[in-house]
Amino acid sequence: MSSISPSKPIELLPLAKAGDGAALGELLACYRRYLSLLARLQISRRLQGKADASDLVQETFLQAHRHFGQFRGASEGELIGWLRGILAALIANHVRHYLGTKGRDVRLERALALEMDETSCVLDQGLIASVSSPSHQVARRETAVLLANALDRLPVDYREAIVLRHLEGLSFAEVASRMGRSVDSVEKLWVRALGKLRQAMSEHAAGESGEPQ
Repeated sequence: MSSISPSKPIELLPLAKAGDGAALGELLACYRRYLSLLARLQISRRLQGKADASDLVQETFLQAHRHFGQFRGASEGELIGWLRGILAALIANHVRHYLGTKGRDVRLERALALEMDETSCVLDQGLIASVSSPSHQVARRETAVLLANALDRLPVDYREAIVLRHLEGLSFAEVASRMGRSVDSVEKLWVRALGKLRQAMSEHAAGESGEPQ
């Protein structure tokens, strides 16, 4: 049991590495939304709804608990990279099962890991630039993780518009078709969604840094 009750990865990571199981559980929970978003995108691209993102994330956490002694990093960036690798291997297993192939496919695992890394970069460098200023970003926190957390706080339609447009790269016409809306309504929804995301990022960053909201 932890002697203190930290709530930030920078505080939880050394405790987890020292063998504190409760701290490790709390640490991994910080990345549930981020990993769920990555898993959802991969399921959409490769598995056509044949897997569940929450199940994949839960299995990622089980693997992380089981093999955390193998993690040699000391930063949040290294940790999420390690978790992405675990998730990539699990998704690769599902793809092989879905396609009816046998044997481990290292090339597929590497391709999946690269795709998820690129998605993380889109979050970190692309979408974040349109909704946040440097003052809204939290020192020593991965902005892709913060953005995934902020996205999760949005109404479903707002979140869907942003994910489909920015992360799946669909045109407004394609987003409208997917959401069963007109192109004009989707464009207006998207503008409102970015505004809400900007507000959510600001509030989340203030909460992470301890500033008054």
